[in-house]
Amino acid sequence: MEATLESKRPAARQGYRTYALYLLLGFSAGLPFYMFNAVLTLRLARHGVDIVLIGYFAWVALLPTFKFAWAPLLDRYDVPGFSRFWGRRRGWIMVSQLGIFLSMLAMAFTSNDESLPLTALFAILLAFWTTTLEVAADGWRIELAPTQAEQGPIVAANLWGYRSAMVAAGSGAVLVAAWADWTWAYLVIAIAAFLPFPVLAAMRPEADARGGRLSALIGGMGASIAIVLFSCAVTAAIGWAGLAAAQGAGISAKTNITPVVLAICLAPFVLLTLALPRIKRLPADAPAHMPSFVAPYVEIFWRYGHGVLAVLAFVSLYRMGDVLTLTLSHPLWNAAGYSLEQIGVADGVVALSSSMAGVALGGWLSTRLSLNWTLALGALAAAIGNWIYVWLWHVEPSSLVLYTAVAVDQFGNGFAGTVFVVYLSMLVSPTYPGTQYAFLSGFAFLLPRLLAGASGAMQTQIGYDGFFLLSGGLSFAAIFLLPVIARVKGRVAA
Repeated sequence: MEATLESKRPAARQGYRTYALYLLLGFSAGLPFYMFNAVLTLRLARHGVDIVLIGYFAWVALLPTFKFAWAPLLDRYDVPGFSRFWGRRRGWIMVSQLGIFLSMLAMAFTSNDESLPLTALFAILLAFWTTTLEVAADGWRIELAPTQAEQGPIVAANLWGYRSAMVAAGSGAVLVAAWADWTWAYLVIAIAAFLPFPVLAAMRPEADARGGRLSALIGGMGASIAIVLFSCAVTAAIGWAGLAAAQGAGISAKTNITPVVLAICLAPFVLLTLALPRIKRLPADAPAHMPSFVAPYVEIFWRYGHGVLAVLAFVSLYRMGDVLTLTLSHPLWNAAGYSLEQIGVADGVVALSSSMAGVALGGWLSTRLSLNWTLALGALAAAIGNWIYVWLWHVEPSSLVLYTAVAVDQFGNGFAGTVFVVYLSMLVSPTYPGTQYAFLSGFAFLLPRLLAGASGAMQTQIGYDGFFLLSGGLSFAAIFLLPVIARVKGRVAA
């Protein structure tokens, strides 16, 4: 098994074991995602938290957009204990699962949301460890499947695991909350999220493993707890400073922050535009002589030149509608009068089957059509998935209405998400697959998640129907950039 995992042969040659691996890794990362996102916004809404403050909690999901900042650390450093026996990548996956488990326990025991700063702290930690798990797995996937045809099946397997886990977490947590309370909901998902850990711990060691399994496990657990506690202390300190700065600036639930957010969104494009002329003049071998935390980013800017601005604009827009919808869809259902039981079923069987169908179709078409066609179809499907909620808001509430809307939304989300991952995977260099993919996938959600934090404020201005008309229109607008990015070709070093 381990020899297969460490091999860099294409995924198509590794058969079902590679697909099963990424099904498992997707499941591991997908379970906690809803718990700091959609389920948390629903929990806050049920506790009567102001819609503007709920929108601010969408900024927790901003953390994954900055994963490129610590992705090089995962490529360079080992986790004491775990990596010595199971290897660097599995070592980081295992410490991430421990971080996820402990963060979700903390969210369970603060589920009354009496202290919103404390709720935010543990949600941020859960997002951090979930993202770290994804970073450790993404570089591995790109090494195993370097071509578009090979990416389709392995991405589909990964997203099947990811989306089935998201749905299981969303539906399961909501139904448990309906039958018991939110504490039990988070406890159940925390236990489920930890189940892959013993599977990884039971796998065969690296060929050059040192020491025994038990000593590696004990050492790794000790190191992991220390790392998790350190990350908690740092996050708390940064959060305290941020809240103090916001209060000092007079920001409150009544503050219109949308113009400020839009200005922040434009800043990365301005900075990149200023830096690109100098990067383009560098020799082809310049990245190879730079520090590891700089080289991957310089290389991708050098390779695509000014075309990288069009690429980054496209990837920032492509998932816009899905991110905005995820932020306010659950508060919308709550405001429309749907029960937790109805929402649980919608997030369960309905969302899972529809999402899996979209993922399967997206993966299949990615092996048979050009990326431009599949990306265009994905943008259209995502837009329709947003607009369907305008219909839901204006019709009499019923289970059929809710389930139909969720089915359309999740199908479009699954389809667009699959072809988008394939597209991003084709942009990276084989020399820096993990770090460059972390940068692109993180940057792709920077603008959407920044705006998602202002979604509550936008909803108060234009209503739920105006909000979902806008979010769908933004998804559809990505189609108009396709002719531009089709002409962007990377330079090849001589």
